[in-house]
Amino acid sequence: MTTIINGSSPSITFSDGSAQTSSTKPFINRIINGAMVLDQRNAGASVTIPAATNTYTLDRWIGYGTLASKFTVQQNAASVTPPVGFTNYLGATSSAATTVGTSDEYELIQKIEGFNVADLGWGTANAKTITLSAWVRSSLTGTFGGILANSSLNRVYPFTYSIPVANTWTAISVTIAGDTTGTWLTTNGTGIYLSFCLGAGATVSGTAGAWGSTYFASATGAVSVVATNGATFYITGVQLEVGSSATSFEYRQYTNELSLCQRYAWKYGGNAASYLNGPGLYADGNTIIFGPIPNPVSMRAGVSLTVFGSPRVSVNGANSTGWTPTVSGPGDLLNSWIDMAKTGHGLTAGVTTNIYLSATSDYFIFSAEL
Repeated sequence: MTTIINGSSPSITFSDGSAQTSSTKPFINRIINGAMVLDQRNAGASVTIPAATNTYTLDRWIGYGTLASKFTVQQNAASVTPPVGFTNYLGATSSAATTVGTSDEYELIQKIEGFNVADLGWGTANAKTITLSAWVRSSLTGTFGGILANSSLNRVYPFTYSIPVANTWTAISVTIAGDTTGTWLTTNGTGIYLSFCLGAGATVSGTAGAWGSTYFASATGAVSVVATNGATFYITGVQLEVGSSATSFEYRQYTNELSLCQRYAWKYGGNAASYLNGPGLYADGNTIIFGPIPNPVSMRAGVSLTVFGSPRVSVNGANSTGWTPTVSGPGDLLNSWIDMAKTGHGLTAGVTTNIYLSATSDYFIFSAEL
């Protein structure tokens, strides 16, 4: 049967005149890892948030706090039952009864790449309305807060939502008219900055429900999770989509979600003890063993390297310790160029070798995070 693609609407028109409307649109949800399935860096271990540092916890999710050690983040913290349809969540737990200073802030953040929100038209007269939705749960009740902002944090929209019953999953949604002014990046920088606040001081709290040019971290009067020792805040099913109402959470295939995460960070190694890893590195005859490691996807930008454990170098079955791994040129978005340095390694130029990761605790994180 002949089929005709109808270019004016998302449907297929058959030769007998009948039509089949498309049931789904690709990439409805602009949040990556909104179901909190991926945790490449920590594999479910708890992360204590340091002072004034963007600390990536679950994939794509940042923990930030003005002061150190005021809350922890963990995938499936305390092992409560997730809401129906989900198997994972991000759990934040207050580590002390913290007095929040007037300019202090404690947050869970995702930075959305500009390429993924370019169609919203923010900063123009055609700015589209979006709806933010999620499932949330807390040991506290009341009005909670957060913000949407641009990369410069000079266009900010504080929002609120309610958790009426403690320790119970609640579906929330917030509809926000797109900003018609300001500068909103549409390339590989931060397009939208999204934050769920766990505590903010008076000078960084503002009136909810309107765009403004002053930076705020939350809405005035919002619940402070970090003010109560042991208080919890759990979240999953985070979705940001075009439109004035929330739709059902868009699940993507696991491999697709992993690839989306790997554009910003990917893990190399950590699979099993005595696991030989590496495509072949070459000795320079002096102090460096070097070579390219193909990235699983094209990275957002050039990478930085974080080393876990004690990677070794293996040559002809012999492993040696004391190597310092770094990344350097001439890498590109498809390859990370890695150097393993050790004074007096005793190898001759041109010898092929491999990286040896001797335990599950030995691995690299290549990062091109926003």
